[in-house]
Amino acid sequence: MNQTFIFILTSFFVAFLIFSFSSFLNLRLTYSKEKASAYECGFDAKTSSRVPFSMQFFLISILFLIFDVEIILISPLPFLSYLSMATYPMMMSNLIIFILSLGLLHEWNEGSLTWLN
Repeated sequence: MNQTFIFILTSFFVAFLIFSFSSFLNLRLTYSKEKASAYECGFDAKTSSRVPFSMQFFLISILFLIFDVEIILISPLPFLSYLSMATYPMMMSNLIIFILSLGLLHEWNEGSLTWLN
Protein backbone atom coordinates (compact mmCIF):
# COMPACT_ATOMS: atom_id res chain seq x y z
CA MET A 1 0.00 0.00 0.00
CA ASN A 2 2.84 2.33 0.90
CA GLN A 3 4.67 1.65 -2.38
CA THR A 4 1.53 2.38 -4.38
CA PHE A 5 1.11 5.73 -2.63
CA ILE A 6 4.74 6.65 -3.30
CA PHE A 7 4.39 5.64 -6.94
CA ILE A 8 1.24 7.75 -7.41
CA LEU A 9 2.81 10.73 -5.63
CA THR A 10 5.96 10.47 -7.76
CA SER A 11 3.87 10.20 -10.94
CA PHE A 12 1.95 13.36 -10.07
CA PHE A 13 5.17 15.19 -9.21
CA VAL A 14 6.81 14.23 -12.53
CA ALA A 15 3.68 15.24 -14.45
CA PHE A 16 3.60 18.59 -12.60
CA LEU A 17 7.28 19.15 -13.41
CA ILE A 18 6.75 18.46 -17.11
CA PHE A 19 3.70 20.72 -17.18
CA SER A 20 5.56 23.52 -15.41
CA PHE A 21 8.55 23.23 -17.71
CA SER A 22 6.37 23.33 -20.85
CA SER A 23 4.49 26.37 -19.50
CA PHE A 24 7.80 28.13 -18.81
CA LEU A 25 9.02 27.41 -22.36
CA ASN A 26 5.74 28.62 -23.80
CA LEU A 27 6.13 32.01 -22.11
CA ARG A 28 9.37 32.61 -23.98
CA LEU A 29 7.78 32.32 -27.42
CA THR A 30 6.82 35.48 -29.23
CA TYR A 31 3.41 35.53 -30.82
CA SER A 32 2.69 37.18 -34.12
CA LYS A 33 -0.42 37.50 -36.25
CA GLU A 34 0.86 34.93 -38.74
CA LYS A 35 1.66 32.37 -36.04
CA ALA A 36 -1.68 32.86 -34.30
CA SER A 37 -3.73 32.45 -37.48
CA ALA A 38 -4.84 29.05 -38.70
CA TYR A 39 -3.20 27.49 -41.74
CA GLU A 40 -5.96 26.43 -44.11
CA CYS A 41 -4.39 24.22 -46.78
CA GLY A 42 -2.50 27.01 -48.51
CA PHE A 43 -5.38 29.50 -48.60
CA ASP A 44 -4.71 32.96 -47.23
CA ALA A 45 -6.66 33.39 -44.01
CA LYS A 46 -6.94 37.15 -44.48
CA THR A 47 -9.06 36.96 -47.63
CA SER A 48 -12.74 36.17 -47.99
CA SER A 49 -13.82 32.67 -47.04
CA ARG A 50 -16.27 32.54 -49.93
CA VAL A 51 -13.65 31.74 -52.56
CA PRO A 52 -14.95 29.14 -55.06
CA PHE A 53 -13.46 25.70 -54.50
CA SER A 54 -12.48 23.42 -57.36
CA MET A 55 -15.03 20.60 -57.65
CA GLN A 56 -12.57 18.48 -59.64
CA PHE A 57 -10.11 18.59 -56.75
CA PHE A 58 -12.88 17.62 -54.32
CA LEU A 59 -13.99 14.73 -56.57
CA ILE A 60 -10.45 13.39 -56.96
CA SER A 61 -9.91 13.52 -53.19
CA ILE A 62 -13.17 11.64 -52.56
CA LEU A 63 -12.23 9.02 -55.17
CA PHE A 64 -8.84 8.62 -53.51
CA LEU A 65 -10.51 8.02 -50.15
CA ILE A 66 -12.93 5.48 -51.62
CA PHE A 67 -10.20 3.48 -53.34
CA ASP A 68 -8.00 3.76 -50.25
CA VAL A 69 -10.74 2.14 -48.16
CA GLU A 70 -11.12 -0.51 -50.87
CA ILE A 71 -7.43 -1.36 -50.57
CA ILE A 72 -7.82 -1.71 -46.81
CA LEU A 73 -10.79 -4.06 -47.28
CA ILE A 74 -9.05 -6.23 -49.87
CA SER A 75 -5.54 -6.33 -48.38
CA PRO A 76 -6.16 -9.31 -46.02
CA LEU A 77 -7.18 -11.58 -48.93
CA PRO A 78 -3.73 -13.14 -49.49
CA PHE A 79 -3.83 -14.34 -45.89
CA LEU A 80 -7.33 -15.76 -46.37
CA SER A 81 -6.29 -17.67 -49.49
CA TYR A 82 -4.55 -20.25 -47.30
CA LEU A 83 -7.88 -21.22 -45.75
CA SER A 84 -10.00 -23.93 -47.28
CA MET A 85 -13.14 -21.72 -47.28
CA ALA A 86 -11.57 -18.81 -49.20
CA THR A 87 -14.16 -18.69 -51.97
CA TYR A 88 -16.63 -16.46 -50.09
CA PRO A 89 -14.10 -13.66 -49.32
CA MET A 90 -12.84 -13.79 -52.91
CA MET A 91 -16.38 -13.48 -54.25
CA MET A 92 -17.07 -10.52 -51.96
CA SER A 93 -13.83 -8.78 -52.96
CA ASN A 94 -14.62 -9.31 -56.63
CA LEU A 95 -18.08 -7.81 -56.03
CA ILE A 96 -16.53 -4.75 -54.32
CA ILE A 97 -14.05 -4.26 -57.16
CA PHE A 98 -16.83 -4.67 -59.74
CA ILE A 99 -19.12 -2.10 -58.07
CA LEU A 100 -16.29 0.42 -57.71
CA SER A 101 -15.20 -0.15 -61.30
CA LEU A 102 -18.75 0.48 -62.52
CA GLY A 103 -18.87 3.71 -60.52
CA LEU A 104 -15.53 4.85 -61.89
CA LEU A 105 -16.60 4.01 -65.44
CA HIS A 106 -19.83 5.98 -64.95
CA GLU A 107 -17.93 9.05 -63.68
CA TRP A 108 -15.49 8.78 -66.56
CA ASN A 109 -18.30 8.59 -69.16
CA GLU A 110 -20.13 11.45 -67.44
CA GLY A 111 -17.02 13.64 -67.79
CA SER A 112 -16.55 14.28 -64.09
CA LEU A 113 -12.88 13.32 -64.19
CA THR A 114 -11.84 15.81 -66.89
CA TRP A 115 -9.84 18.78 -65.59
CA LEU A 116 -10.51 21.06 -68.55
CA ASN A 117 -13.99 22.00 -69.71
